[in-house]
Amino acid sequence: MTEQHEAPSGVSGRALQKDIPQATVARLATYLRVLAMLADDGVAIVSSEELAVAAGVNSAKLRKDLSFLGPNGVRGVGYDVAKLRTRIEDVLGLSQGHRVVLVGAGNLGRALVGYGGFRRRGFTVVGMFDSHPEVIGRSVAGLVVRDVADLAPAIDALKPTIAVITVPDDAAQDVCDLLVASGLQSILSFAPCELTAPETVEVRRVDLAVELQMLSFETARNAPPLPEVAHAVSGRIAHRAPAHTAAGHPALKHSTSSHSATEPSSKGSVVTP
Repeated sequence: MTEQHEAPSGVSGRALQKDIPQATVARLATYLRVLAMLADDGVAIVSSEELAVAAGVNSAKLRKDLSFLGPNGVRGVGYDVAKLRTRIEDVLGLSQGHRVVLVGAGNLGRALVGYGGFRRRGFTVVGMFDSHPEVIGRSVAGLVVRDVADLAPAIDALKPTIAVITVPDDAAQDVCDLLVASGLQSILSFAPCELTAPETVEVRRVDLAVELQMLSFETARNAPPLPEVAHAVSGRIAHRAPAHTAAGHPALKHSTSSHSATEPSSKGSVVTP
């Protein structure tokens, strides 16, 4: 086992959180997922290059992200998977776990409650609510769906730290208001509409249609041109190009550009589920 450095001067994850950019936070969550997979496979030590490749980033960006956590690795050896995982969990506020309530027992809500990955990552769904008489009283993944009319007293008893909204658009704002009035300060909404909440409440919105549209754009951008279009463009270029132009002539040099996926940088931004 390699020697592993701890955070300087016993600095806690809470003390470091204010200094970490949101884009880095998003990548820390990815690193945590990869580390959990490595731990499940029995991997004890991972190099920055290996972790970066698995997370889909370059090693320089990974090292910069992890530098916000304080010294963690050993140069030339790598990172202790278990200790780095614990450190990231501490910074992301996962060390104590989270109790989650979900409002909306439709198809999406039931699927989320039944997803076992949440519990493995520190999120335990403790309550599920709906307003439809045919749904109230049903059991979903061991939870009995409660009447949303009883949400406020139930929250007082369940003491959740996070709420998830999976209701139709026209009901989302009312549910959000009810959650805020009940003391919830962290809300994840799958309703595509914008929700209004006090600045002290963190609202994250997941719009699956937007994510699909982004994928559609990338697919269209990366798709090869249709044969007739490519032929027509090629014909126009050949028609305009001087006959004496050599292969090394500047007219035949192509410029290249790169692009990178955007990452959430503000409260209430659209994020990937």
